[in-house]
Amino acid sequence: MSTPLGDFLRARRDGTRPDTLGLPAGTRRRAPGVRRSELASLAGISVEYLVRIEQGRDRNPSPSVVNALADGLRLDVSEREHLRYLAKITSGVCVGSLAQPRRDVRPRVLELLDQLEPGIALVTNRLGDVLAYTTGFDLIARPTGLLDTENPNLTRFVFTDERSREVFPDWDRVADQQAFDLWLGPSAERSAQFRADLAGIAGDDFTRRLNRHVLPARGRLRWKHPVVGELRLDREVMEFPATDAQQLVVFLPADDTTAEAVNRMRKPSGATLRAVN
Repeated sequence: MSTPLGDFLRARRDGTRPDTLGLPAGTRRRAPGVRRSELASLAGISVEYLVRIEQGRDRNPSPSVVNALADGLRLDVSEREHLRYLAKITSGVCVGSLAQPRRDVRPRVLELLDQLEPGIALVTNRLGDVLAYTTGFDLIARPTGLLDTENPNLTRFVFTDERSREVFPDWDRVADQQAFDLWLGPSAERSAQFRADLAGIAGDDFTRRLNRHVLPARGRLRWKHPVVGELRLDREVMEFPATDAQQLVVFLPADDTTAEAVNRMRKPSGATLRAVN
């Protein structure tokens, strides 16, 4: 049975050019990536042990082995942190990753969301469910069609609603992010059914991204609003306890033009936002 750690290592090894690790390209390679034997040698472990990790037969590699694999693949700081997170998921330390994703939001979290008014914020999970949100998020999301359904879901909107390609000028990057978060999400029955349903509707555009296991670039989000035009937003994400399996996402105007556009939409309330310094 595959694991998030094994999937990531295998995908990263297959997608890494040997010369970037100081290895000869060779002429007898059946695939362009790094061989198991090469990565095992770079990490100082046996090939058999690497096979067990990649195939999910060893779910608890030591921190030193995880760090050695990161060294061998020459991962950057963000990728190393992600690899350590995957190791925790695989070993069962992050119990929330195996829990059924909950749709209810704790009262204290709702109070926190209320304190963020008139800002742009929402509570979501790795499936992409939009569970609660501020009036600021409603202002930018409702005109796009994202909130049209009874149980809105950003991942479903991105992959099944043609309007999403207009809403997100950088659609490919947003799609990569949503697919990656879904891959990291709970492995419970509801998640598996959601993935299966979405694969049947979205097809290869979804499944190809879901199976890449490549850490996506987050960066600034461009959001095209049908009334005020393009908004440029920076994101801050707060992970709640693992038992919640939820996140608070706050969008901050990245420039004065965006702040002014959002304030025009909010004019009746008199509340204003400022650009990020």
